[in-house]
Amino acid sequence: MKEIIENYQKYRWFFTSSKSLVVGGKSASQNDDLLKSLKNKDYIVMHTSTPGSPFSVILSEKKPSESEVKETAIFTACFSQQWKKRARKSEIHIFNLSQLLKPKTAKIGTWKVKGKIKKLLVDLELGLTTQNNFLRAVPIPTLKNKNPSLILIPGTINKQQMLSKIALELGEKFSQEAILQALPSGGVRIKR
Repeated sequence: MKEIIENYQKYRWFFTSSKSLVVGGKSASQNDDLLKSLKNKDYIVMHTSTPGSPFSVILSEKKPSESEVKETAIFTACFSQQWKKRARKSEIHIFNLSQLLKPKTAKIGTWKVKGKIKKLLVDLELGLTTQNNFLRAVPIPTLKNKNPSLILIPGTINKQQMLSKIALELGEKFSQEAILQALPSGGVRIKR
């Protein structure tokens, strides 16, 4: 786990409103590596009810609050295939790391969950803000009383095509690369 915390920026990541680090895989192989490396702890893990999602893990020694769980669920949904499909809502499955099994015949990124799964339906909506000096797209509840620079929802315009508009809205404080790294895959729309 120490290695993950020290190298969290190689994953999808954000800090919750309570300052807990959440990481999620950017690919099926990164999901596998992440889950295998955390097997000694019983963290809360999330995934969408459909394939094509990061396994998001709340890296906290204490039990996450309801707010942290909801924030992580939104993050998981937004960085999944649901964003690309322009879904407005997504069902998230919530379980403990100890419930996961990796069958020998399972393909990369595929895990089986045993036992009870909690489910949460969330809206796909992110706010752009700065965390640890990086531009991040985070769940709106994470920001509490802080206003996001922009609110984004799934849209039809590819994020590369939206770069100049987003940069202009942000006051051109961030490079195009920083903006691209912060955004989910797929189209985006600025919510007014």
